[in-house]
Amino acid sequence: MSGLRLALRQLRYEDLAFRRNPAKAFFTVVFPIIFLVIFTMMFGNDELEVEGGTVKVATFYVAAIVALTVVNSCYTGLAMSFAIARDQGLLKRIRGTPLPPWSFVLARVIHLTLVMLVLAVLVVAFGRIFYDVTLPTTTLPAVLITLIVGAAAFSALGIAVVAVIPNADAAPAVVNASVLPLLFISDVFIPPDTATPEWIQWVANAFPIRHLSEALQTGFNPFETGAGFEWFNLAVVAAWGIGGLVLALRFTSWEPRV
Repeated sequence: MSGLRLALRQLRYEDLAFRRNPAKAFFTVVFPIIFLVIFTMMFGNDELEVEGGTVKVATFYVAAIVALTVVNSCYTGLAMSFAIARDQGLLKRIRGTPLPPWSFVLARVIHLTLVMLVLAVLVVAFGRIFYDVTLPTTTLPAVLITLIVGAAAFSALGIAVVAVIPNADAAPAVVNASVLPLLFISDVFIPPDTATPEWIQWVANAFPIRHLSEALQTGFNPFETGAGFEWFNLAVVAAWGIGGLVLALRFTSWEPRV
């Protein structure tokens, strides 16, 4: 049986395991919507200036929470689950089966990407129904490609960061420490502010979260007259993904550390 077919079969097992854990599935679905509601309550839903005009703050947060779902699903979720599977010996046992390691990884990445896409649809639908957010139409292809590029890049980075996680117990601390500060300075949790110190802007621009967020903001901008592609931002995200893939292949071990 080919590796691709084995990957598709493993994808089915990943989906079954997800759906057979209703508590995990429920909170995975509700988590981004809770963030959307909390942020719009905290910061209000007044007008926010964007390129071409003004929109409601909820429009910004729909795109921002979609970016968050990419990072949370494909980076945080993958890194934590991979570290736990490593220390439980699951990854080592898989290498002793007919299932190629790349098929296992591909199945997990595809499953997390599909979950992310479902969450993105739910967030956009919630924003449309309750906050009257304009749906992306002409920019929809750009939004979808941005999500796919982001999912691939952050999945590679998620596996790469496992190399510096000493054990499964440390996974939440290491992963959150590597991503939470960037979420606060990368126009995800807080709307862009011209008063932000320039050095913080430089730091944010050096990492992929800001570029993912900006690309999605363009896609959700109702005044966008073009196709909505932010090629420079996508290139930066892709470059980080390639770097993450190289580091993952070189340094990430499948052997337990405990």
